[in-house]
Amino acid sequence: MTPTNDGSNKRVGPHGPPAATMIDSPPKTTLGAGSVALVTGASSGIGAATARLLAAGGTTVALVARRADRLEEVAEDCRLTAPRSRAWAADLEDTTGAAELAARIWDELGPLDVVVNNAAIPMRRPVQRLTMAEVERTMTVNFYSPVAITLALLPKMLERGSGTVVNVSSMGGRLGITGEAAYSASKFALAGWSESMAVDLFGTGVSVRLILPGAFDTEIWDRPDNDAAPYSGPLAPPEEGAVGIIESIMSDAFEHYVPDMKAVVEMKTKDIDGFMTGMRAMADAGRDATPDDPS
Repeated sequence: MTPTNDGSNKRVGPHGPPAATMIDSPPKTTLGAGSVALVTGASSGIGAATARLLAAGGTTVALVARRADRLEEVAEDCRLTAPRSRAWAADLEDTTGAAELAARIWDELGPLDVVVNNAAIPMRRPVQRLTMAEVERTMTVNFYSPVAITLALLPKMLERGSGTVVNVSSMGGRLGITGEAAYSASKFALAGWSESMAVDLFGTGVSVRLILPGAFDTEIWDRPDNDAAPYSGPLAPPEEGAVGIIESIMSDAFEHYVPDMKAVVEMKTKDIDGFMTGMRAMADAGRDATPDDPS
C-alpha cells in the first residue's frame, strides 16, 4: 500500500493505480496455506496461470474446465505446492450443473475464500451473420454461467461473512469491438453485473473484483467457428493476467485493467464518435487483409 497526498492508502503496482476504492471496503482476502479458491477455465491461458500462481502460494485450488486431460495436467502442477488441489471437468454451458458443481466443491474442499469466474468463449462474427443460437451460447458461457456459480455460493459466503468473487470480463466489456457483438454483449453484461453486485454487497464482508484484460496470448484467438480477429498487435503472456488477478484479490480496488488500458476507455467515453470511426477503420482493414473465399 502506498500513501497518497490525501492521506489515504491506495495500491500502486505494475499495472498502474487502481480506480477509486469504496470507503470501508471489505477486508482483503488472505491467500496462502489454509485458503481455498475456485478457478473456472483453468485448463489453459489466464485460468491455468492463475491456478498455478495461487497454488504456488499455498492456496488449495479447485480447477474447473471442459477438457479433463488438460485440466488434470494443470492440477498436477498445483498439487506440487498445494496438495489438496483437485480438478473437475465440466461444461459450463449447463448453468444448472455449474451451480450444483460449485456447491459440491464448497462441501468437498471446504469454504471458498475466492471464486475466479474466468471461463469464456469467443464469438467473432459480424451481426449480419450471427445466429440467435450463437448469441445465446456466448451469453450462457460468458455471463449466465458465472452468475449461476456466484448465486450458488453467495449465501454461503454471506453466512460466513467473507469471500471474494473475481469476474474476468474483457476490454470488450467496456468497448464495443467490431465483429464481436455477441462477445462484447456478454462481457458488458458481466461488467454491469459486477458493478451492481459490488454495491449490493457493501458492508457484508463479501467483495467483488472486476478484471478487464486486454489482448493475451491464449487459445481464444484460434477457436474454430470464429472469423479471424481484426487485431494483429502484441499479445501479453497469460502469466501477466494471473498476476493482475492475484493483485486484485489482495487490493481494495474494484476495477482492474490488465495491462493498464483504462485510457482507451476514457477516450471512448469522451469521444464516442471518434472511437466508432476507429473501429470502422479496423473492420475495413481486416476485410482488406482477408483473402477472397475461393469457394
